[in-house]
Amino acid sequence: MSNCTDMFVVCLSGCLHKGPGRIYHAITDEEFILECALPSQQRTHMYNNSFLYKSKMLWFWQQKDGEPPKIISNESTNPTQEGNALWFRPIGINAAGVYICMIREEIPCLSNIIKVQAKNNANCSDNGRNELSLLIEKGHSISCPGIYCYNHLQRSPVTWYKDDKIHLLKIYEQDAGIYVCDYILFDNSIQWTMRRVVRVKIIVFLCFLFTGKPLKMECKVYFGFERNFLPMITWYRDNKESKSEPLLQKSVFLFRIRAEEIGGKLFVHVATLTEVTERDLNSNFICFAQNSVGNSTGVLKLKRKERALFRYILYGVIAVLVGLLLGSAFVYHYWIEIVLTYRNYLAKDETIGDCKEFDAFVSYAKQDSFESDSTFLNEEQFALEVLPEVLENKYGYKLCLLERDILPGGAYTDDIVTAIHQSRRAIIILSPSYVNGPSIFELQAAVNCALEDNMIKLILIKYKSFQEPESLPPIVKKALNILPVVTWKSSNSNSPNKRFWKYMRYHMPVKNTTGLGKNSLKFFFQRLFSGYQ
Repeated sequence: MSNCTDMFVVCLSGCLHKGPGRIYHAITDEEFILECALPSQQRTHMYNNSFLYKSKMLWFWQQKDGEPPKIISNESTNPTQEGNALWFRPIGINAAGVYICMIREEIPCLSNIIKVQAKNNANCSDNGRNELSLLIEKGHSISCPGIYCYNHLQRSPVTWYKDDKIHLLKIYEQDAGIYVCDYILFDNSIQWTMRRVVRVKIIVFLCFLFTGKPLKMECKVYFGFERNFLPMITWYRDNKESKSEPLLQKSVFLFRIRAEEIGGKLFVHVATLTEVTERDLNSNFICFAQNSVGNSTGVLKLKRKERALFRYILYGVIAVLVGLLLGSAFVYHYWIEIVLTYRNYLAKDETIGDCKEFDAFVSYAKQDSFESDSTFLNEEQFALEVLPEVLENKYGYKLCLLERDILPGGAYTDDIVTAIHQSRRAIIILSPSYVNGPSIFELQAAVNCALEDNMIKLILIKYKSFQEPESLPPIVKKALNILPVVTWKSSNSNSPNKRFWKYMRYHMPVKNTTGLGKNSLKFFFQRLFSGYQ
């Protein structure tokens, strides 16, 4: 092969003068493959790895213009000749140049140019990974590295090859191997092909086990029929501390390997670990299979198995925490219903023996006749009609309404203070008219009475939005900021299952009334499954 005949010299000269078949771009420190195939062919194979091409192939390399082409020997290690292709593992910056191939009786002469770009200079976040490890039985996709690095140029669709076959982008169980992606870039009048190689390993499964136990690892491989070639299957150990080593390299007493043929095409290769050690847990076990078409690998990783007791304890703790969280969320959401139901059945009636005449004193802003608007419910109507209708008629509370329950003729201030002292609660209906009018005195009196008698508690109802005037007494401002507030919305109705009335009952004194038990229980379970209305 070292002596080139005159015919080859003329042929090489013709190839160099007529121009290349394709211009390829490659990235340093990556694998690269260059096949000897005409660009016009409708190829279904990336390359042909048949041994027949060994005697028919000739490869030449011209590194620089003007230099005579050099023949690439069959003994070359990088690149290596495999069938009708050159494999660079990896390609270096000095591998750039013109590559000429000849296949006797098929291709008299074909030249291609390889331009190599240093990986350090390929500033592109989309360069991607050229080696992937995918878990078996998990769907995945492989993207062509650097596909978006040339968005400023027009490009053709990506063509994918797997080993020697066109392959889909989706990856599943049997898809370990070498993938090659090509796409053509159009830069003004120049067309060049970007080619990237992706090597995919399949992680067969994660094996959970205890150290000190034996383990059998099976590798099942399908081979097609070959008359004159014996397939090879080998188990290797691979870890970070050392290079890959065959499992039989150490002691035959540690590893026993056998291979048996099933049905002529399925081979099972078994490696046995007599005792799993810490070193095994830090290693990858690789099953390597090869025939005349190519090779494939499967990776098995060992993982320490957690002790059963610890696992049960962990699951138990998680279940308790989840139960506490769910229970806390339930109690928080239905706290009002729980309290009201408890009061109806178990709580003691706090109104017995307290010498109080009323359950609540109601304070509101009195409306002048010219201020009334029949289209809206004002606070006076709310106090004199709505509150008694629900709290008195439906829940049995007794309200103190100044116009109804206090005899006229007495001093206003004395009557207010006396009525509040005779009540267990003071309901204050807040509105702009209230905080800016004379009724604010009743709130101040209620605060003072509550400070003197701890049985008196204030319930503030925000009937309409308002701004606090600067003239409010400090004690009133403090009460507005710290006391509980129940908001009335115009959409609220008199129905007892509305949220507003539940809050009102929650703040009212505990009082047992007849005929409430069954209805309360019914409303509680309705709310439990339907949520707040």
